[in-house]
Formats: sequence, structure tokens, C-alpha cells
Amino acid sequence: MNWPKKCCLFILAAMIAAVALRLPQLQHRPMHGDEAVHAFRFGELLEKNFYRYNPDEYHGPTLNYVTLIPAWLSGVHKLKDINEFTLRIVPVFFGLLLVLMPLLLIDGLGRLATIIAIVMTAISPAFVFYSRYYIHEMLLVCFTFGVITCGWRYTQGKNIAWALLTGIFLGLMHATKETCIIVFASMFLALLLTLRMRRCQTGISNAVGAIKPSHVIVTIVAGVVVSTLFYSSFFTNPDGILDSFWAYTIYLNQAGQNNLHAHFWYYYLDILTWMKGFKRPAWNEDLIVVMAAVGFITAMTPKGISIVNLTLLRFLAFYTLIMTAAYSSIPYKTPWCLLGFLHGMILLAAVGVAALIKMSLYRWEKLVVGCLLVLFGLLLPIGQAYLGNYKYYADPFNPYVYAHPTTDVFETVRRIEEVARVSPDGHNIYIQIICPAGDYWPLPWYLRSFSNVGWWNDVEENIPTAPVIIASPSVESALLKKLYELPPPGKKNLYVPLFDSYTELRPGVELRGFVTKDLWDRLLQSQSTGGK
Repeated sequence: MNWPKKCCLFILAAMIAAVALRLPQLQHRPMHGDEAVHAFRFGELLEKNFYRYNPDEYHGPTLNYVTLIPAWLSGVHKLKDINEFTLRIVPVFFGLLLVLMPLLLIDGLGRLATIIAIVMTAISPAFVFYSRYYIHEMLLVCFTFGVITCGWRYTQGKNIAWALLTGIFLGLMHATKETCIIVFASMFLALLLTLRMRRCQTGISNAVGAIKPSHVIVTIVAGVVVSTLFYSSFFTNPDGILDSFWAYTIYLNQAGQNNLHAHFWYYYLDILTWMKGFKRPAWNEDLIVVMAAVGFITAMTPKGISIVNLTLLRFLAFYTLIMTAAYSSIPYKTPWCLLGFLHGMILLAAVGVAALIKMSLYRWEKLVVGCLLVLFGLLLPIGQAYLGNYKYYADPFNPYVYAHPTTDVFETVRRIEEVARVSPDGHNIYIQIICPAGDYWPLPWYLRSFSNVGWWNDVEENIPTAPVIIASPSVESALLKKLYELPPPGKKNLYVPLFDSYTELRPGVELRGFVTKDLWDRLLQSQSTGGK
């Protein structure tokens, strides 16, 4: 069997593993609050053909517009008919695309490093987990790598098609998430450092000098057009274009002053090398971090290794280092933000592993290296990816689970559905949700089929009480006063607890439920008669 056939087999196996780890049971994990918010933003686009970019918290429009494709293919036109699969298949698609994209760098990384990069991306616990998350991050990483791969392809042949694609991906990056500015700066600095090392030697330095100005214009125009189309909601909201730049003042302020998500500088590295837990699996991606360091050292050596283009490798090394330092220095941190520089680490790690294999001269050395790679680079990541997505998918012990709803949210919705079935109003039953600071997400997603739900931050005495009330414990005293002390005699409804036990929205964030006794009695009677 010749080497190209082996390449195809490895790629096929990696894709099968990538699909098997990402695709099943997309509805199994509770919707994160961020996912639910983005879903409702998409619902406006789906139902009303209406989208307006909001620079405060919601990020760019590409996620919403791309989601139209699976929605249309499934024949769905209402938010209440959308399910988790329709939403999460979008990041799944871009996660799978990211697995294959190193093939565009095969002449720069070499065949062996390319195959290793494909395998590592396919089974990385972080990439598997967030490929099933309806947020912008997977799209941003994919578009970022599109810029790198298409830019590299352009330097190899000066084909204007690659310049055009580079510009399109740049525009898509800008239209996806405001943090693209960090990536742009990292790419620019990495390119300057790479050219500084190369100077007059062959490589990107000569390629840059030979770039046609017309091709640069094509790249810039393509990026501007793509970004303008999305932010202007395809020319229906010109203000969105200016808002896309105004957003940076909001995010700069958030990055420095938001204490809710403030973490130490080593937060991301701690996640990637997290070894806590003896009663449960130890979570880490140590092999990638260690081998990325080997890849970086290889890039800084005078000759590198013969199977890798040293100029490309140095660009990736500087880019990854700058990205890691930039994200680590920003106090505002959420775990999915590590995907950008983790992908750079994977590419460097692939080169590091390839260099290690090449340096193994004796059979016993190759055997030892092979066994270590199978154990730490294949079996452990696959095991962790499986457990992280199909067992500990909502467990805070999983380092990629962050401010995530517990599975109690399913019980909460199930109880409300049971009450609605015995209510004369059905899904039109009046429901009140009272949680300070709007801390009730993702409940709006799970109650989207109910047409008469009110959302409040506090108890309002002049609002009529609902048959079903979900409230935070912090407002319980005010709520009980409203239910039993304020109504005049003969106007009071007797309420009973809706839940049998302690119920959490998120770990440590409790919910209390109340239902009128007449509906509760109907529910008990229905259950005693088998629902007849």
C-alpha cells in the first residue's frame, strides 16, 4: 500500500471519528443561556425576516444568517418548531470543515504533520465540545483558518482566486465576532516577525514583495463587501455598519471592567493542563500543549525539519504565541475563547510530533513514541471527548462546562408541560417568571411554545398573579406577600409547590415553582387515572 492511500485512510478514519463524536444526541445537553439568546435572535430573522445588529453582547450576524440554511432545509418557519439539532448542526458543520482544512497546507506542513493535525482536531475534547455549541466561536476559528490557508495558497502561486477567498474569509471573520480584532493584530504581528527572521531569504518575504497591488485591492474589497452585507442586514440596516465599529468601545470596556468573568492570566492554560479529579476522569490536553512547545522550538531552529516549510511554521508559531499571550492578558475570560490559539497549538503540535517521529532512528524508539502517541494522543482524547459530551455534558467538573444550566431545567419544563395539559388554557396558560437581573435564561427557549409567558426582574404588586409562577428564592418573601397578604378576602388563590425537591437553573442558582391548588389537584387526578 503506497503512502497516498494510507493518507486517505487516516483522513477517512479521522472524519468518521469527528462525526461520531460531534453529531449524535445534539439535543441531549441543556441549552446554555448564550445559546438560547442566539436562538431567539435567530427566531426574529426566521419568522419576521428581521435582523438588526446589536453591538451589546450578541456578536456578529453570520451565525444567524447561516442558520437559515438548516432551518429552510428542514422546512421550519417558526421558532417554536426549531429544535436543538437545527441550531447546533451549524457549529458541527464548521467544526468538521475545520478538521479537513489542514489539507490546504499539506505542502507547507508536510503530509505527516497534516494528517496528525487532522486527527488532533477531530478528537480534541475542546473542539468536539464546542462544535456542539450554538455560539460564534467555531465559525470564527474556521474563518480564521480560512484566511491562513487561503493566504498561504496565494503566496505559492499568486492566483487571484486565493486572494479573493482570503478577503471573503476576512470579511466573514469581522462579521462573526468582535474579538476578530485580536486575531487580525496577531496575524499582522506574526507576519512582521516572520519577515524579520527571513529578511532577504526565500519564502513569504519574496512572496510579499511580488504581490500585485490589484490582488491586494481584490482582497480588501472582498472583505469589505462581505462584512458590509452582513452588518447592514443585506442593505436593510445601514446603521449596522457603523455599529460594528462602535461595538469595540463596548467590548474594550467589558474586557477590562467586567468582574463576572474575570480570571487569572493562566486560566486557559490551567484548563488545557487540568489534572484535577481522582474519582472522575482527569481532564487535559497536555500532549497538544507539550508538542506545541516542541513545534515552536522546531520553528525557531535555523533549519527546522525538512518536511516543513520553515517560513509557514514560524508564522504559525508567532501567531499562536501572540494569540495565547493576548487572550491570557485580558481579564475577561470564557473557556470557548481558547479555541483560537488552541487550534494554532494543534498545528504546532502536529509539527512537533512529526519532528519527534523523524528523530526516532531506532525501531525501539519508534515503538515507544508510537505507544505514547496512541495512548496520550488518541485513546485519552477520544475517551475525554466522549465523556465530556455524553456523560459530563452539564457537570461543572467538566472544564468546558461554564455557567451552564443543570439538567433540572428539563424537569422544570416537564412539570410546566404537565400542568398545561390539565389546564383549560393549554399552552396559552398564563405563566410568570420572576428572576432578578433577567437571570432566567435558557427558560425562554424551553417555554417558546407557550404563548402567554411574562418575564420580570422583581415582584410587581399591580400585576395579576398567574396560575404558574417560577421565581428566584430572593423574591420569594415579596411573592408570598403578594399571594396571601395583599388580595382582599375571597380573592386569594391557594398555591402549592410545583417541584418535589430542590431545583437549580445553574449550580447554586435555585428556582422555586408555585401552581394554584386547583390545577395541582387536576394534575394529581390525571396522574391517578393514567392521564385519561
